[in-house]
Amino acid sequence: MQVDAPEIELIPSPPPLEQLLADRRARRAAILARHASGTPNPSLPGSTGPFSGNPSVSLSEDASKAHVAILAAQASATPNASLPGSTGPFNGKSTNGYSDKSAQNGHDVSTPDKSRSPSPAPEQQDDMFTLAKPDSPGRVTASNTSNAAQAGQDPQVNAADYDPSLDRREDEDRRVKGIPVDEDEEEEVEVDDEDEDDVDDMFSLGGPSKPKKKKLVKKKRPVEVAAPVLHSDTASDPEGYYNVILGEVLVAPDGERYQVYASVGRGMFAVVVRARVLSDGEDSTKDGAREVAIKIVRSQEVMQRAGMKEAAILNKLQAADPDDKKHLVRLERTFEHRGHLCLVFESLSMNLRDVVKRFGKDVGLNIRAVRAYAHQLFISLGHLRKLGVIHADIKPDNILVNEAKTVLKLCDLGSASDAAENEITPYLVSRFYRAPEIILGVPYDASLDIWSVGCTLYELYTGKILFPGRSNNQMLLHMMELKGRFNSKMIKRAKFGDVYFDEMGGFESVEREKASGNDVIRKVHIQKPTRDLRARLLGGARMSDEEMNVLLHFIDLLDRCLALDPARRITPKEALGHPFIRGATK
Repeated sequence: MQVDAPEIELIPSPPPLEQLLADRRARRAAILARHASGTPNPSLPGSTGPFSGNPSVSLSEDASKAHVAILAAQASATPNASLPGSTGPFNGKSTNGYSDKSAQNGHDVSTPDKSRSPSPAPEQQDDMFTLAKPDSPGRVTASNTSNAAQAGQDPQVNAADYDPSLDRREDEDRRVKGIPVDEDEEEEVEVDDEDEDDVDDMFSLGGPSKPKKKKLVKKKRPVEVAAPVLHSDTASDPEGYYNVILGEVLVAPDGERYQVYASVGRGMFAVVVRARVLSDGEDSTKDGAREVAIKIVRSQEVMQRAGMKEAAILNKLQAADPDDKKHLVRLERTFEHRGHLCLVFESLSMNLRDVVKRFGKDVGLNIRAVRAYAHQLFISLGHLRKLGVIHADIKPDNILVNEAKTVLKLCDLGSASDAAENEITPYLVSRFYRAPEIILGVPYDASLDIWSVGCTLYELYTGKILFPGRSNNQMLLHMMELKGRFNSKMIKRAKFGDVYFDEMGGFESVEREKASGNDVIRKVHIQKPTRDLRARLLGGARMSDEEMNVLLHFIDLLDRCLALDPARRITPKEALGHPFIRGATK
């Protein structure tokens, strides 16, 4: 008896990898094109382009004057939403106040309130912008940056998914505890005495044994966290953070009541909540109730002092800016609740890291948006410098925007100080935005904020982090690769100069060996830059003469913000007159 052979179902071969990549690029190009044109995406209910939270307005570059007038009026009259995802003035973790799914779909589900938000300056009203980049050959894309990496440039880190609180926590603990810069223990261990050119040769491991050489290896010492002040009413958790209870009413001494309805997140110094201001007999769920953001400081003495200092600096800055034109977040009041200092702020929409994640992930924002944001940032820095204040923690997470995304405000002055204080500490400012004088221990001034703004503007335009060093040592190496070696005078003035440079001026780079995974110190001599900022931003793509000139002006501004010598950096006043900020195309 003959048995029929079973039928075999053949699995179709997957399409070639090139086809998959091409399809993916085509889908991304279509998405970017919809954002740039403001065309609604039928698959996203309620979407009307890059500003889906504002369905009546399209912010394309060729928008009519009527649309511009409408947008300007909304920027000044439409109440702001209260901090979805903002780490804002609160140094909190980047946690969305609405679901991640909503953010990805482009919905703006923020609830409007009646808080103030300045309208765009007259010179900005005629220069409205889209946030998404146009789908043009000149834009910086993920493929551009990968090609740059293949061409010998260092790979870049995506800025949208970076959580600065992870890096900042360890640095802040060290700063609070006063641990010196060389807190890592050094131990001599035997490693292969290889020539630098042979480090990556995997076949050299099978050859004859080589003599061993003792090299210094850094080992991290565990960092202790300051003990919190605990309260018997369980208001705090073991780390001193306030235990947030949704629906709880915070009552100020004068009887003003704030009902908590959402938790934004927490950072080194505080937790942040969103709350509605309650009037006598007012329904907390009533539409139109005014909303605020409240920073509830940890119940530790050092944190409480920092909170009071932040409030004093903000009051000083606000007194000199009664018309709210200097792009700094407004502090409404302070009070104490169950042993915790509470700072009540105006509510805003989201921070710039969330803006990049939502409108320019992997590719960055439109150059016109970057220009408008840069203009407002330098206005705020000019105000700080005039009053002798250093912010000392500028980064996309600490810059909030209004609901229309047209007006920004600098926030989170928890690390701010008077310029005269100038306390030498190697952990001031979040690491990726930390100026070289901070790391080296050179007396600093307000120009350290200019460096941070340069790093931030690069990040806004490219969607990538400029200096993604995993340590202060690696940060200095990245800086020299882009800008060349430090001058000998600056190294001699540096309190921590001998930690990073030998007596001959050679840089002692702490590098991780691929074979063993251990950190070893290697001598590196850098005279001229080995990375090119211009090549990173231009990417070899063809563009119009006007686009090229705008981008060249932007590169020049970044170059002047990122001068290694702080005395050579551009000032806020000079930056406001720079061709890129003025919109010059020649």
